[in-house]
Amino acid sequence: MKDFIHLCKMLKSVIKEVRFIPLHLALWIGVWLFYTYFFSYGSQNEDFVFWFSTSLLPVTAAITYFISYLLIPKYLIAKKYVQFSLYLFYTLICSVYLILIITFVNLVFLSDFSIRNMPLLTRNVVFVLILVYLVVSVLCFVQLLRHNHKTSNRNKELENKLLEGKLMLKQKELYLLKQQIHPHFLFNTLNTVYGFALKGSKETPDLILKLSNLLDYILNQIEKPLVPLTEEVKHIEAYIGLERVRFRDTLRIQFTKDIQKEIQIPPMLFIAFVENAFKHGTPIHGFLDIEMQLSTTKTHLLFSIQNTLQAASNSSESHGIGLENTRKRLESLYPNQYTLSQTKEEHHYKVQLEIQL
Repeated sequence: MKDFIHLCKMLKSVIKEVRFIPLHLALWIGVWLFYTYFFSYGSQNEDFVFWFSTSLLPVTAAITYFISYLLIPKYLIAKKYVQFSLYLFYTLICSVYLILIITFVNLVFLSDFSIRNMPLLTRNVVFVLILVYLVVSVLCFVQLLRHNHKTSNRNKELENKLLEGKLMLKQKELYLLKQQIHPHFLFNTLNTVYGFALKGSKETPDLILKLSNLLDYILNQIEKPLVPLTEEVKHIEAYIGLERVRFRDTLRIQFTKDIQKEIQIPPMLFIAFVENAFKHGTPIHGFLDIEMQLSTTKTHLLFSIQNTLQAASNSSESHGIGLENTRKRLESLYPNQYTLSQTKEEHHYKVQLEIQL
């Protein structure tokens, strides 16, 4: 029953290939010409050659389609070699029986029971069988190659779709990580503005203006996958300007830049490190000291930031949302191409980032 259902599916798939009917017709006309050419060797009995070749053609086609569309896909491709060998043996037995019957019928009706009236090559049943199975083997081999080609193309399509899906997921993840930077950065900065507003500070409007400029950068650049490094440096300097207003004379900051090669980087890649230096850094002897270095070479991007820290401070404070998001972005954007280290000394906390370009 299962074989019958599979055979129906096979016929359905054959019907779907109606567009290949002209090609199949041309193929079998070629096989028929091949038979008539060989069987007519050394014989003038054209009627016998014509009808003998014509009668062999349906058997050849039936064997070919049965093996190509049923046995090969269901058993050989599925690596069911025992079943394939068994059913192939049955097919050969049945086909030999049919070919013998065809030869006998042609002997009776076309040569009046006289073997001498038969063309030379049609008298040898072994040769007839070899010729038929040669055609079947070649056609089945071509069908097997065609099936492998289809499978290979289908696998490539699936791989491409899988890669596209992974790429879309990666882009989605990066987008969500960048979106999380917005509220995190805004929350920290608004806290600064809120503190000045509570004190009624005259510098509150200046803070709001600087914050406006920072937000303008975020809205215009954050959607871009890459921005020039010089633009990112300007954004960091603008943020430092905002913090200078808050810390006033208690802040000592040094930002050293050595950009030998202009490159494109993801927007707001360093801001989390800069924020943490101001947020978690603690003054020593009345001053918060921050040192930043940014440099590029032909092959690497180097960024480091160091801030003063009280010895009693808990290093776990450095593991905030911003740093975690930055770490995930680096892993997605530069897999196995970056090194991020965080070291805490007695009075200093340092972050170093190296990216292989």
